[in-house]
Amino acid sequence: MTNPVQALNSARVRGWLYQALFLACTLAVAWYLVSNTLTNLATRGVATGFGFLQREAGFEIGESLLPYSASDTYLTALVVGLLNTLAVSAAGVVLATVLGVLIGIGRLSSNWMVNRFATLYVETVRNVPLLLQLVVWYTILNRLPSPREALEVLPGIFLSNRGMKFPVLVEHAGHGWILLALLAGIAAAIAAVRYGRRHREATGKPFPTLPAVIAALLLPPAAAFITTGAPLAFDVPVLAGFNFEGGGAVTPEFTALLIGLSVYTAGFIAEIVRSGILAVPHGQTEAGLALGLSPGKILRLVILPQALRVIVPPLTSQYLNLTKNSSLAVAIGYPDLVSVSNTSANQTGQVVEAVAMMMVVYLIISLAISGFMNWYNRRVALVTR
Repeated sequence: MTNPVQALNSARVRGWLYQALFLACTLAVAWYLVSNTLTNLATRGVATGFGFLQREAGFEIGESLLPYSASDTYLTALVVGLLNTLAVSAAGVVLATVLGVLIGIGRLSSNWMVNRFATLYVETVRNVPLLLQLVVWYTILNRLPSPREALEVLPGIFLSNRGMKFPVLVEHAGHGWILLALLAGIAAAIAAVRYGRRHREATGKPFPTLPAVIAALLLPPAAAFITTGAPLAFDVPVLAGFNFEGGGAVTPEFTALLIGLSVYTAGFIAEIVRSGILAVPHGQTEAGLALGLSPGKILRLVILPQALRVIVPPLTSQYLNLTKNSSLAVAIGYPDLVSVSNTSANQTGQVVEAVAMMMVVYLIISLAISGFMNWYNRRVALVTR
């Protein structure tokens, strides 16, 4: 039989014991905080629980991707705020990535003007607080002309202090089939890219990937459009009184938040891209030149694929930061999750529940982004023998 003293001398037993003690202390602290909070709320007569989610919200939301009115529930209002957060975060990730890659490559350009501009951009954007940048962008957009004096940047597209108005496609039953055809074309384009990569690796010969992708994206929707006979009609915005009617719209709040998040995060992504490119040995560039590749092809086919293993891990952190920084939308009046939750908490007095829901939602979003980027990082990792 093992002596208890001898068992404690085992590193494995001590490790399990320390973990159990740590878990017990954590649960005790959590229990104390929860019970103390519930006791104080009950003493002050503050209602607890999530039953308020089924009550009528009683407030409007200026921007919504779903049909919403003040008579809807608090739960619907929170869903609207969540969708607004996801929309600006997804668009910001795309724009910040594109802009950051371009600025990062520009930082390594041999052109003095391009290099200096990229350096000035990075050093300026990264050292000015994001909140201040959001306020500046929002102020600029609100200084645009009124709708009656709106700028027509393109035919049917108007820019004013009420936002941007643009034509939208008039809905038709045949558009559903066109959308399905487009999704099928996207799947075919992905399959063409994968086949082209395997073909090049197996034979060493290039595959016309770009023409195949263009054909896959254009031909199925075009065939569905011709077959269904769906009309190609647009609802064009028209000035009526003090504002435009018809068409689609992008509000100044959404635009300012999107520009601010994208421009700010792109400065950090640019440095990540620059460091990733510099991590690739210069001999790879020399080998590409020896094969007669152009600088553009060397960057696209040789350097960037190898740099991804260095770029992707810190890039994940920037995507997470952008998503969480979207909570600053409340400063410029964009109705994101935080803004809607604050309004709900102020009306119901159930602040603890509102804050807890925000924490859980942002945690789930962050874990989802991290999981996807970790999967992608494994896909692009170099396989060593």
